[in-house]
Amino acid sequence: MTKILISADMEGATGVTWPADCLPGTPEWQRCRPLLTSDVNAAIAGFFAGGVDEVLVNEAHMTMRNLLLERLDDRAQLLTGRHKDLSMVEGVQHGDVDGIAFVGYHTGAGDDGVLAHTYLGNSLTGVFVDGVRASEGLLNSLVAAEYGTPVVLVTGDDLTCADARGYAPEAVGVAVKDHVSRYAAVCRTPTRTAADITEGATRAAALAVRHAPAGPTPRRVEIDFDAAQLAGAAALVPGVEQTGERRVAYTASTMYEGIRCFKTVTTMVSAAVEEWYG
Repeated sequence: MTKILISADMEGATGVTWPADCLPGTPEWQRCRPLLTSDVNAAIAGFFAGGVDEVLVNEAHMTMRNLLLERLDDRAQLLTGRHKDLSMVEGVQHGDVDGIAFVGYHTGAGDDGVLAHTYLGNSLTGVFVDGVRASEGLLNSLVAAEYGTPVVLVTGDDLTCADARGYAPEAVGVAVKDHVSRYAAVCRTPTRTAADITEGATRAAALAVRHAPAGPTPRRVEIDFDAAQLAGAAALVPGVEQTGERRVAYTASTMYEGIRCFKTVTTMVSAAVEEWYG
């Protein structure tokens, strides 16, 4: 039995280029929800064509209630909603996932890329793990590695696929759009991207082979913010220290603990941001 976990974000979905396209409640978000669902369905179809037996889709964007369940491929199941232990990669910790796919992903804070950010749309200007600038893809890949689960497929803009070659060099990358600026891209049509994602997922299915779990490795996480008070808010989290005017850092014994601490930091920082001045 081969099981795939799809972590479905939205900024990297077909046609999405503007904040309102992925901001829950806006007309633009409503228009783009079918595009995200189409990308996910294309991945599901490809994985089953490649011989996978089970697919679980985990919603990974904002409210984590974006995909249209009524349009989802019947062969898959959907994990929807917030407040999950491992957030974007919830489900990987059970030890039965043979491969993980990052669908609709994007580049990280401080990098070029369509809607580039890390967890928060703004406020964070850089996240680093052991000195390496980290996107959400890199962070989540380190978590998955602790359970022996390889990243087998990444979809998003062309720069997201390039970023993935740094943390998952064997994974299949499928670009659904080409970066022009943070809020502009040359986009393929849904018909074309669906075909490309299905073909990519079919090839990626062969890569879904669980490895020996990565041993516990302490990770040093550093985070830069765009305002000093945000570093102060983050340093309220136990174990997090302010190391500069706008920087905090912490060391986690595992990436499981590292990502949970990161989630806590971003929650604290969100509460410290004011509407007009940040």
